[in-house]
Amino acid sequence: MTGHETAQGPKHKRDLTRRKVIAAGTGAVVAAGVGGTFAAGAFAGEEKTAAGGKTSGTSGEACYKLTSETTEGPYYIDADKLRRDVTEDQDGIPLTLRLKVIDSDTCKPLANAAVDIWHCNALGVYSGYEAMGSGGGGGGGGGTPPSGSPTGSPTGAPTGSPPAGGGGGGGHEEPTDDERYLRGTWRTDKKGEVVFRTVFPGWYQGRCVHIHTKVHVNGTWTDAGYEGGTTCHTGQLFFDEASVLATAEVEPYSTNTTTRTTLDEDTIYPGNGTEGGLLKLKYKKGAIAKGVVATLTMGVDPEATQDGTSGS
Repeated sequence: MTGHETAQGPKHKRDLTRRKVIAAGTGAVVAAGVGGTFAAGAFAGEEKTAAGGKTSGTSGEACYKLTSETTEGPYYIDADKLRRDVTEDQDGIPLTLRLKVIDSDTCKPLANAAVDIWHCNALGVYSGYEAMGSGGGGGGGGGTPPSGSPTGSPTGAPTGSPPAGGGGGGGHEEPTDDERYLRGTWRTDKKGEVVFRTVFPGWYQGRCVHIHTKVHVNGTWTDAGYEGGTTCHTGQLFFDEASVLATAEVEPYSTNTTTRTTLDEDTIYPGNGTEGGLLKLKYKKGAIAKGVVATLTMGVDPEATQDGTSGS
């Protein structure tokens, strides 16, 4: 890793063999038990849209490539809610995120894996850390007024470091509030697929637009959620510049005055396309506000431990 986002070990040492995800209510517990059958329910429309021939699977040499590992960042919160719709009351362009997890050695899908996602809202603020604002500013005001200061981040980070969970160094930060929007965990079905409903992320100081993700395997799904296992992949998902520029014309993204870091300028994106986490996007040109479908096949090593708390 380079720059201000060199990974460091977190202040909290998680015991991966005791990991637990708390289910978000009884409905989520029932859904966890039925796994793939739930995919045919609330998200049927989105999945039909996403299931184009070139995105529903992977072929050729691409599926043998390990998806790049990245740092976890300081704002990961374990024990997220077990759910696929993580939107809550957040404004933004609807985003359907369809991920497929495969064994990079055999190309076989990994069923019953637990996939985490978390990202900032349209104005660059992460739930659980609203007091840190966006781009180094105080408060949870979305980053518009406070983003004008390029240095002196009150979080104690180096100059230009994102305070809001970008995937950077400085170790784990303890949450400042109980908000958990745009965070969630769900299980892969028998095809290794999982679908989340969220909003297109915004941006904040020092980072390009991105989504964090983790893949956990060998755990147990129980009435309480997901327990045990190991983290075999920690990565970040990225968006091409054309799509980000299109969102910048849509409210509330257009009100975010934080200086945006481009994909090429980002210190975390490996620059290797889909292997590095670059999403394949589908949206109507000139009408991105109506929604975006993002897909990616992630090749992981289920025997590895990649918790993102050390350099890679």
